[in-house]
Amino acid sequence: MIARILGIILPVFVVILVGYLYARRVRPDMSEVNRLSMVILGPALVFSALASKEFDLAANVSLIAASVGVVLGSGLLAWPVARMFKYDYRTLVPTAMFNNCGNMGLPLAVLAFGQAGFSAMVALFTISNLLQFTLGVRVIDHHARFWQFLRNPMVWATVLGFVFAITRPPTPEWAYFGIKMVGDALIPVMLISLGVRLFEVRWDDWHIGVIGGIVCPVTGIAMALVLAPMLGLSEMQRGLLILFGSLPPAVLNFMVAEQMRQEPAKVASIVLIGNVMSVIFVPIGLALAIPSP
Repeated sequence: MIARILGIILPVFVVILVGYLYARRVRPDMSEVNRLSMVILGPALVFSALASKEFDLAANVSLIAASVGVVLGSGLLAWPVARMFKYDYRTLVPTAMFNNCGNMGLPLAVLAFGQAGFSAMVALFTISNLLQFTLGVRVIDHHARFWQFLRNPMVWATVLGFVFAITRPPTPEWAYFGIKMVGDALIPVMLISLGVRLFEVRWDDWHIGVIGGIVCPVTGIAMALVLAPMLGLSEMQRGLLILFGSLPPAVLNFMVAEQMRQEPAKVASIVLIGNVMSVIFVPIGLALAIPSP
């Protein structure tokens, strides 16, 4: 079991380390790379995964519903923690709700569960993004306007991908594989980008960073363990849900906080320290997710 877990997490952390070492030497500006990921690579990945023959929407409805429960439940559990430590709930709660199911979850899913697990994790990734740009924005600002999220290419790729997953229209193989090739580039790019961001870790707000880095995976795993038997998930779906719950806070939390001016420095500390702490919680999540041989 230990060897299998190491075989899953080591490739991911090695690529993250490459990004970290590259940032240490070059100090790159990743803004254009991140823009490319959000506008082209991400939408291509989302669409190709949802439209693929390996993704069965009907079979994964319960898993998608469970992931929504993990997101909402994590937020509810994080709220009293914010009050206990006298943090602004608009800073802590979103980082507990929305985890790094893109940068880290997608490669871990494909290594642990193969292509079928990867396609299912993409569905969880897209649902999490939709919730973040709607409910998550609303948590931070009760007067936020939702129309802005409709300008996000990820949203339209998600809608189109689910339409293809439901209708299964005839699609030329060359077109599908062309889109898939573009989307497949996102995973190594996101991991390297995460490594670059880890180089920028600031310890000024280390206290809230450590608390947030613990709250996100602990509440996520707890909700996954509660919801999996309630919704009758299959063994692989249960494992994917636990893996989903064990992931650290999403980098996107910082981008949203910076845009909405909601203590971005503290959110950055939660995100970056939380991702450093994933070396503890992701193996725990995988140990719970992968059945013993």
